[in-house]
This record gives sequence, structure tokens and C-alpha cells, in this order.
Amino acid sequence: MAKVFVYDAYSNKLLRYTLNENDPMPYAYDNTMRLREFRGSSNSPTLWTTVAAMESWNLTRRRYGKGIYIGYAFKRIWEGGHGTASQHYAGVSFDVGQNVSSSERLKIRNAAVATKAWGYVEPIDMTPRWVHFDRRYGKPACPNTTAGYPTVRRSSRSTYVLVLQDALNALGYSTRTLDGIFGANTENALKAFQRAVGLTADGICGCNSWRKITSAVVGIGRTPTVID
Repeated sequence: MAKVFVYDAYSNKLLRYTLNENDPMPYAYDNTMRLREFRGSSNSPTLWTTVAAMESWNLTRRRYGKGIYIGYAFKRIWEGGHGTASQHYAGVSFDVGQNVSSSERLKIRNAAVATKAWGYVEPIDMTPRWVHFDRRYGKPACPNTTAGYPTVRRSSRSTYVLVLQDALNALGYSTRTLDGIFGANTENALKAFQRAVGLTADGICGCNSWRKITSAVVGIGRTPTVID
């Protein structure tokens, strides 16, 4: 059993589901993605994604016309396995097609591009053994880049808030919950972290705060202060 958050940008709400490993992911049509496939190598009892990512998957799957193998999807930031600004930690990124030929991967990539639904589809020369696409959202906090996470602050709701809460908790700065809603406890935890690393304690997670937090937490493993 796993708890799954799905962020709906249309209503600005985080929807909650309790699923078994073989249950279809919410909003993934016709059993084309099951929880265990979205989970990949993550051992987490709590996972998250967005309605938009699932809708982008549906469009790609329909255009491609047959099953797509998912090698990697969700990871919690302290589990690591990806870079410090990876969209896998936000639950909106997919690495697929590892078990098919290069010509078939090209067809998958072309299908993803043709949907115009993904925020980013990686150039094929960067991922020659798989296809990467993600449904990143929000303007990156750091300037002059299309990567990274957007600024989040008091009253924000998103899977990026879940990433922030998860990171702070793993580092020992308790947000007291893991719910994707940036409230007073998350703000206080962020201010404590900012003070500890010499940043202005304004309670806003922008470029510098994201850089400090992610560089400190990626791949450190589950700590005693992690919240599920």
C-alpha cells in the first residue's frame, strides 16, 4: 500500500489516494501506468505527481499506440539517483523505453514531442539508451535556465512544496507534516535552515535556498527525521 498525492493545478489542490502496487495511477487511462511502474526503484510509502503529468502521459501513450516501458519515474530527493534539480523528485519526470530498440525509442520520443504536452523532452543524443520527458511547471527560481524548481513561499501548494518539505525533514528541520502545503511550520523550518547556512531567513525558497537545500540532501538516504 502507498499514499499518493496528485497535484491538480486547475483547482490548486492536492488530491490523496491510497493504492496497491498493481493499481493504476490516478488519471492514467486504461491501466497504462500502474503504481509499481511509476514507483520504479523508489522504496517510499509516499509518492506524488500531478494531473498534468498524467495527462501528458495519456497523450503520449495514445499517439505511440502501444505499451511504453517505464524504467525510472519517481524518486524522493534523499533517495537520490539524479541531479540536484531533477524533476523526478517532483514526480513529473519519466525515463522510458530502455527495453526496446533505438528506432523504437525514436518513435516514442517523436510521439512525446508531437503531443506538445511535455515541458521538456530531452535531445536523443543526451539519452541514447532511453527517452526522457517531464512535465515541469512554474518558472525556475534561478535565472537564465529552464531547469530547477520554482520559488515557493507561504501559501504555495505543489509537488515542489512536497520536495521542499521532504528535504527539510530529512535534514532535521521539521515541517511537522508532508502535505505539499506551505504553511507556518514549513516556513519556520525553512527559516531555521536558512539561518544555519548563512542565508537571509525570509522563509522564501528561491534560487539560493534551493541550491543549498538540494546540494545538502540529494542521495543522503532515509534519516530518522524523514516524514511519510
